[in-house]
Amino acid sequence: MYTFFCPHKNNISPHIIILERGRILVSLMYNSQKSCLVVGVVRCAHLAAMDSNGYSDPFVKICLKPDMGKKAKNKTQTKKKTLNPEFNEEFSYEIKHGELAKKSLDISVWDYDMGKSNDFIGKCHVWSQGMSHWYECLKNKDKKIERWHVLSNDSSVQFED
Repeated sequence: MYTFFCPHKNNISPHIIILERGRILVSLMYNSQKSCLVVGVVRCAHLAAMDSNGYSDPFVKICLKPDMGKKAKNKTQTKKKTLNPEFNEEFSYEIKHGELAKKSLDISVWDYDMGKSNDFIGKCHVWSQGMSHWYECLKNKDKKIERWHVLSNDSSVQFED
């Protein structure tokens, strides 16, 4: 699937074509009792096939940025031979609510390849500037908010949900 962008949206030229590599359902919740952000990787849909069998063996990496070291990085289990994996995994980040506005979340989906380097499937960014999903999480403490995000093959592009 190809996605075309208008010139005023995200300051991207109208002639750039971005290849959509699938979608990911992510949940965000700020737990005020534990002072932590809970990120849920629910599932993916319509992922790009990376293996010769027409499937992928996907897993998801998430990283809270600016980088807080190893405690900011997490990854899901690998799901075998699927383009529509169900993960249902949650990861917690100890962080004060007031610091969340300065953070962003990088989410990337990879195809696991035994004995070789893993194949990049797609990426999206969730951040406070103009991203309604992140903003909803900030203003609705203790409420889990799920949203679909588009995965792009171009890691420099940020998507609205």
